[in-house]
Order: sequence, then structure tokens, then C-alpha cells
Amino acid sequence: MNDSATPPAVSVIMPVLNEERHLREAVRHILEQDYAGDLEVVIALGPSADRTDAIAAELVRESADGRRRVQTVPNPTGRTPAGLNAAIDASSHPVVVRVDGHGMLSPGYISTAVRLLAETGAQNVGGIMHAEGETSWEQAVAAAMTARIGVGNAAFHTGGEAGPADTVYLGVFRREALERQGGYNEEFIRAQDWELNFRIRSAGGAVWFSPELKVSYRPRPNLRALAKQYKDYGRWRRVVARYHKGSINPRYLAPPAALAGIVAGVLVTPLTPLGLAVPLAYAVGIAAGSVPAGRGLPVRARLQIPVALATMHMSWGWGFLTSPRALAQKVIASRRPAVTAG
Repeated sequence: MNDSATPPAVSVIMPVLNEERHLREAVRHILEQDYAGDLEVVIALGPSADRTDAIAAELVRESADGRRRVQTVPNPTGRTPAGLNAAIDASSHPVVVRVDGHGMLSPGYISTAVRLLAETGAQNVGGIMHAEGETSWEQAVAAAMTARIGVGNAAFHTGGEAGPADTVYLGVFRREALERQGGYNEEFIRAQDWELNFRIRSAGGAVWFSPELKVSYRPRPNLRALAKQYKDYGRWRRVVARYHKGSINPRYLAPPAALAGIVAGVLVTPLTPLGLAVPLAYAVGIAAGSVPAGRGLPVRARLQIPVALATMHMSWGWGFLTSPRALAQKVIASRRPAVTAG
């Protein structure tokens, strides 16, 4: 990655929208990184309705005389991939670290990621999305998001061995890889990471997962926000499935299958009590799976884990089943071919 004794300079890009609650802390975790190289932070500001812009302006002023500076760029659409591209364009360093406004980097995250880029030769490295809640509801959601019954076998949720991966959480990129692929496809409102990593892999580059890398993630603060998040996940995973044939596996089909089975069971219950078998089996499975997921948590948080799990599953399934084909066709029309190094 860098043959000299000086580590490569790093640009941290962060798209934000309505992040007043976590933005200052997220930037603090960046600026306090144990990293010897130069570092800049570029925040792409969406049209927030809270104090996000004011907090970002404070961070710019506070860092103006320092070695690690914060700058902002506008992101009028508020869309994550557009904000990421705007921040990439405004940044300048050879390593690009993606962070969200509610993500907290572990102290050695950047230094470890830069080392892994050099050791593996990968174009992008990433690690574990370590969900941590502050309220009892957020603790319940965090437990659900890190349990196999909640998210299946996704390594960046549950951990696993280091190695090549289809995609990773957030990501630490070689700038040359981002520029070669033309950045993120802005039609992918969600799943833009998967799509970009697909192009990187198609061009012969490696995407590398390592459990050494960890980002603390703050879950959605209420049931409504969680439901919207997972509905969008399901909706856009269906787009990905239509965009790239053969990318679906049983983990992605489980939520829509569960939702369809529960609805069918409820509808036939007036004709036969056997219709309740699927809804009851699901409820028992969720309750049983919540027990190990909630170990060590306060009682109030443990009691909310089944609600969080059901919300995630049913919302994801609904988004997947109702994802319009026209949305996938629009995205497919914007398809960017993978670009290999010349």
C-alpha cells in the first residue's frame, strides 16, 4: 500500500441526514483514531430537519486550526449514494473510509484497515457492524441484529473468519478502485455497497472481511423507524436480485416466506384451525430465539426482543414481496459495467 515509513493519508467520508443525536460522537471517534498518517473528514449534508447542519458547522470551526480537519459538502437529494459521491469528490487522500453518522469507529479501526489493505492486496476491506443500544428498545434491536435468528449468517453482523467476501459493512477503499468504478451508483438508494462491491469483484478486485475491524452502530430509536429501515432493506434486496441473477440465497428468502406463510395461515383459520400452525410456530420460534439473544440484558430489553425480531422479519419480507419491478428496471437501465485496470 505504501512502501515508506509514513502511513498513507486517509479521507473519511460521511453522508448524514437528521443525525444530531450521534454526529458529534461519530466524528470524535474519527478524529481520535490511533493513526499516524494525515486524516481529513468530509461530511455530506442532506436536507436535515434537526440540528445536524449546525453541529457539522461547529465541528468545522473547532477543527479549523488542527491537523485533522472537518469539512462539509452539500447533498441536496439527501440520498446516501449521492452524498458518498459528493464526499469522495471533495476528498483528496489515497485511502477512503466510509462511515455513517451513527457509526462509531473502534480506536484502531483505520490503522488496522490500512494494514489489511497492504497485506491482502484488496480494493476494499470491512468488518463487523457491532450494534449497541442506549435505550431498552435499542438494546433489544441490537440483540436482534446480532443474533442468527435475526439476520441469518451474515458475517458482518455475527462475525466470522477473515477472508474474501461478496460485500462488507461500510468499507475502507483504495481511492483508485472507487475512481475506476466511477463511485457509487446513485440509483441504488439502498444496497449501494453491495452493487459497488459487485463491480469491484467483477473487475478482478478483492473485497475482504476481517473481524479485526469493528464499527459500533446505533440502532433505530423506535419501532416505526426500524420497520421503515427493514422494509427498505427488503425492497432493495429484491432490486439486487433482479439486477444480478443468482445472488439470492435462502437467508434472503426466509422473511418473505415467513410473512406469506403467516398471512396464509391467518386467512385459512376460519376454515380450519390448522391454519394457526404457521403463525404459532413462528411465534414460538421467535420467543425461543429471543432467550439466548437477550442474555445479560435488562428485563425490559429482553421482553422487547421478540417485537424487534418480528418487526425486522415482517418488514423485510413485506418490502421484498412488494418491491416494484419498475424500480429494478430503472436501476438496471443505469447499470455501470465493471471497469478493469488498464
